[in-house]
Amino acid sequence: MSHIPDEPVFYIVLGLCLVTLLVLILPFIVKKVEENLELFFVVMGVCAVTISGLWSWELVIEALKAPVVIGTVPIGIFQVVLVFGLLIHYFNRSFCRFVLTVASKLGWRLFTFLLIFLVGILSSVISIIMAAVLLSEIISALPLDKKEKIKFAVVACFAAGLGAVLTPVGEPLSTILVNKLSGAPFHAGFLFPLQVFGIYIIPGVIIIALFGAFYIGRNVDLKNFSHEVVYSETLKTVILRAIRVFLFVAALVLLGEGMKPLIVWYIVHVPAWILYWINMVSAILDNATLTAMEIDATLTLPQITGIIMGLLIAGGMLIPGNIPNIVAAGRLKISMKEWAVIGVPIGLVIMAIYFLILLPQFL
Repeated sequence: MSHIPDEPVFYIVLGLCLVTLLVLILPFIVKKVEENLELFFVVMGVCAVTISGLWSWELVIEALKAPVVIGTVPIGIFQVVLVFGLLIHYFNRSFCRFVLTVASKLGWRLFTFLLIFLVGILSSVISIIMAAVLLSEIISALPLDKKEKIKFAVVACFAAGLGAVLTPVGEPLSTILVNKLSGAPFHAGFLFPLQVFGIYIIPGVIIIALFGAFYIGRNVDLKNFSHEVVYSETLKTVILRAIRVFLFVAALVLLGEGMKPLIVWYIVHVPAWILYWINMVSAILDNATLTAMEIDATLTLPQITGIIMGLLIAGGMLIPGNIPNIVAAGRLKISMKEWAVIGVPIGLVIMAIYFLILLPQFL
């Protein structure tokens, strides 16, 4: 198995910086890349690992498995997305009618607030992937235009990405965090993420849900809601969507592994407040990989808080940033550019607010 050199190697640094630029630029300017984002990220992931010289059978197996943990059981993301997609496909009429009935009875603002809030909190209980699939199908069932559905998906995915960290059940990032800090001096257990981040995450999810209630569907008139079920997905598209999500997540595993040299050589050596902003790279990289590389028991609690909060918030900015984004974008056919137009400004505002809140800890 290959190892990362102790000192920076010029061609590796140059190559990985080029890969990063291509990932950040091409999806916005090349139509073919935008339409085939999953395959593009697979190619970029392969390039990154090749440049770094970090290929191993363990990495290939990890990318192919791409598991999520539901309860204590690791289940492949492909299986989760496919099974939920098939259930909705065969029972879509009942599901869609239920969603529309609940929305009508609660009222639009309350329905929107509760959905975003519950997705944010439940993502730490039923796992982020299950919450993301349910969210995507609910949004799809709503009689909103494309622009409003994109708004709904982006805002709700910010909440899901934040809330999932509260328990190790939610997402791999939290599991890795607890494992890395299980020894002295933190002795992290199951409730460690909730105890440390709950004070920041729970109010944040509530505020994001309130924002969504007034930002999404401002002109929605529930009286004109049609309860006629509109479902256009074929069995083929359900299966293809699961494959595309699988490819995307596998690509992020490869890309994250390939970028390790840059993280080891540069990122882990900068001050905590700068780390907070640098971790905006989680908008295009797997945040679990970044957590595994950056978090260590030798860090102070403020440093750990800054790193994790930076990863969680920035993960909502672009489609590759988090699993819910990938699932929602695939189901609702949202392009990278469409997501970025909404996700980047919202993410920067949230980053700035949390930076001011965390600043006393950084100093």
